[in-house]
Amino acid sequence: MTQPITEENLQKTVEQVVQSMKVTDIHTHLYAPVFGDILLWGFDELVTYHYLKAETMRWVDISYDQYWQMSKVEQADLIWQTLFVENTPYSEACRGVLTTLQRLGLDVKSRDVQTYREYFESKKLEDYVRQVFDLAGLKCAVMTNDPFNPQERTVWLDKIKQAKAEVDPRFRAALRLDVLLCSWEQSWDLLRQWGFDVTHDLNERTIEEVQRFLREWIRIMDPVYMAVSLPFDFQLPEESARAQLIESCILPVSRETNVPFALMVGVKRQLNPGLKDAGDGVGKMDISSIDYLCSQYPHNKFLVTLLARENQHELAVLARKFRNLLPFGCWWFLNNPSLIEEITSMRLELLGNSVILQHSDARVLDQLIYKWDHSRKIIAQILTRKYRDVMATGWVLTEAEIRRDVEKLMGGNLWSFLERKL
Repeated sequence: MTQPITEENLQKTVEQVVQSMKVTDIHTHLYAPVFGDILLWGFDELVTYHYLKAETMRWVDISYDQYWQMSKVEQADLIWQTLFVENTPYSEACRGVLTTLQRLGLDVKSRDVQTYREYFESKKLEDYVRQVFDLAGLKCAVMTNDPFNPQERTVWLDKIKQAKAEVDPRFRAALRLDVLLCSWEQSWDLLRQWGFDVTHDLNERTIEEVQRFLREWIRIMDPVYMAVSLPFDFQLPEESARAQLIESCILPVSRETNVPFALMVGVKRQLNPGLKDAGDGVGKMDISSIDYLCSQYPHNKFLVTLLARENQHELAVLARKFRNLLPFGCWWFLNNPSLIEEITSMRLELLGNSVILQHSDARVLDQLIYKWDHSRKIIAQILTRKYRDVMATGWVLTEAEIRRDVEKLMGGNLWSFLERKL
């Protein structure tokens, strides 16, 4: 046994372990450089993140149409002036911009937007990806990969499948199925155009062909999981194309290939259509649908994150009952310090080490820096409290044991659940 941890060095040890741990970011909206300009990065992308758009529109006296007619630079200038100059930038999204600039070595107090832009313009993407991953402390990031997205589909089929290019190993694929499952009225016709013998009716032949589509894209992408983002009123079982596709196509292929099915549930789509990508809201789901999946399909594996705060306790309790369920992260509107602290503490108290504490949900490469910087600080504080409670009973801890725990909580549990190595 290594040297026991004492009350005096506990906090410092936990902080060092958490800060130095290389993590697997289980869910992002990022792309490897081979995908070109759909990988977003740089000052203007960072500042025009959809959280900041929505926050700005609470202040400015312009129409949504006027805003959308602006160039990216003009939008960024408006957001900066509104949220960073005319107001103190302490919302989590604003603070995240400042943390990112600071960690990159830029002078935040100068508020010099032109200098910030010039910094990013001077960067070569390959070098910058390496810099961001180092600053964020990442082993790898799991992308969101949609085979129905024409631009992305072209990269997979023309470059990667033909062995003309390779995906950066720091970026892992996730096969995203929102279009297939939630827009069957359109997706079946696309499948037919791509050579799959499907009809609108989900007959036996169509089900076989959808399964073939899934297997083909699993071979192409080698995804960590298959995923879908679902509305708050998602239900299983139900009489719908979505439900039939999940039970007749997704789950059999998931079980056959050992590629888990990840469900991200709780969105109210386009609550305010004028805001476009910033217009989605949140709703509480009926968690009995997750109960149904876990109990009726015990040989399938499910990764689940829910958007509503009100669902978090119920999800943690459900995970205590089903080992084929792995909760992960604080998604979207929950990725705020006060909520991360609450949800993380509750999960550790109910589930011990058998969760994945966090993911970034980053849509802009630079966001990896602040999202992991902020989350690591909260995780270290919570774990310090939990270890202190254990030590108060007389239990002896070592640094090796703390490191073991943190490795599991910050990505290791994913690879164990997948029965794969990173």
